[in-house]
Amino acid sequence: MFLNRKPRRSRATSFANDRGERRGKSHDRILSMIPAEIKLKNGKLPDGPGVYFYYDRAGHLLYIGKATSLKRRVGSYFVKAHDDRIGEMVAQIARIDYHQTPTVIEALVLEANEIQARRPKYNILGRDDKTFLYLVITDEPYPRPQLIRGHELTLGKSRLKAGSGSAGKNFLRVFGPYTSSRSLKMALDMIRRGIPWSTCEPGQRRPCFNAQIGKCPGVCTGTISKTDYRHVIRQLILFFDGKKAKLERELKKEMTLAAKKLQFEKAAVLVRRLSALTHIQDIALISREDYELPFTKKETDGTVNLMGRIEGYDISNISGTSAVGSMVVFVEGKPAKNLYRKFKIKTVKGANDVACMEEVMRRRLKRAFPPARPVRRSLGEGGGGIKGGGSAVGAWELPELMIIDGGEPQVNRVQDVLDELGVEVPIIGIAKGFDRKQDRLVYDHDNQDLQRVISRGKELFQRARDEAHRFAVKYHRTLRGKQSIGT
Repeated sequence: MFLNRKPRRSRATSFANDRGERRGKSHDRILSMIPAEIKLKNGKLPDGPGVYFYYDRAGHLLYIGKATSLKRRVGSYFVKAHDDRIGEMVAQIARIDYHQTPTVIEALVLEANEIQARRPKYNILGRDDKTFLYLVITDEPYPRPQLIRGHELTLGKSRLKAGSGSAGKNFLRVFGPYTSSRSLKMALDMIRRGIPWSTCEPGQRRPCFNAQIGKCPGVCTGTISKTDYRHVIRQLILFFDGKKAKLERELKKEMTLAAKKLQFEKAAVLVRRLSALTHIQDIALISREDYELPFTKKETDGTVNLMGRIEGYDISNISGTSAVGSMVVFVEGKPAKNLYRKFKIKTVKGANDVACMEEVMRRRLKRAFPPARPVRRSLGEGGGGIKGGGSAVGAWELPELMIIDGGEPQVNRVQDVLDELGVEVPIIGIAKGFDRKQDRLVYDHDNQDLQRVISRGKELFQRARDEAHRFAVKYHRTLRGKQSIGT
């Protein structure tokens, strides 16, 4: 009696089929919103990363953009209202082309190279070369990548040729323009374990911070020759030339050759580098931008993202007793109190705010990357963990910017610690003016990124300083109260 009953679908099969059907319907809805007279490559939009191209009726290129999902990104232009400039561009679109890429990071690289070569009207509308962000490879004994604005390329003897990757004698190569400093910084950080470069100076007695975590090949201690280091930089250039597949083939060839020569340690390093490149988790690279349109996003100044992680530090004590330090964190311009940390000063005796700040900074930077083994949570500072908890691996993300409550002595001491550990994070100190009513910003005036961001971020910096002060004073009073009860 049950022979004619249809077999039941498992829940997993049913869910997968339903999800596929929903995706298909969603794709159909997006296609239906694109006017029929617009020619679409292959009559469809892939749901994957890539670069898209808009053309007008005369075949002129209007705009180039990148996406984690070409379907969603391109479709967004036709399903929502736009301001006048975007509406003007959309009204001219007659043909849509695209180039799929294996990863989002390759879409980022391809977009920049295509914009540089073809300079579409709406990518450069209202902007000149001086405002664009570029990635340059410096021409020095140990080259390094740097992010600079177009106007910085024209300073001195170096001049960028429009539509060309060549540059003057100060740079080996110039890549860009890039539309997002945030995405470019993330991309560089993602690939650095696969292509480790140096930002340190040679001749050091101890390896820099990045060398200890596999992001520097050892220029600091001389463990890599100039020739071998130049080979690494060539691989970095290959990557930003859009030749990731060629780079992976070269690494595989080097790995095989090292194994044949019984150079197993070298082969193991190459295996790790290749794995880092082929397993990049880059979905977050431009996911936010998938839902934003050109001309609507206000880019952050230089390479400092004011909406990213900003840390504020302060020291509190009375005549050197019950000295404590505080670290507060602002994300998207708001306090992220779950990321606050407090420090009971352990190594400094007497009233010495500068030395206290050094201790706090060293202890903070030790937690910038995961330790070799899990860190047990603790209920208090100095009890085997960090007050306020911590992840199982105990890693704290490095900030976009550090705000120090203090003047030149504190800022210089913190900079010394950063230089010693090979950590590159911009620092701004906030000190009282001569009448103690007007704050004075203390920073490296040669740093053009900081100069660009100071005017826009001063109020945020002051709030971070004030919050660090409040948090430090609160902890100091709590600690002093416990000590009073104990006596």
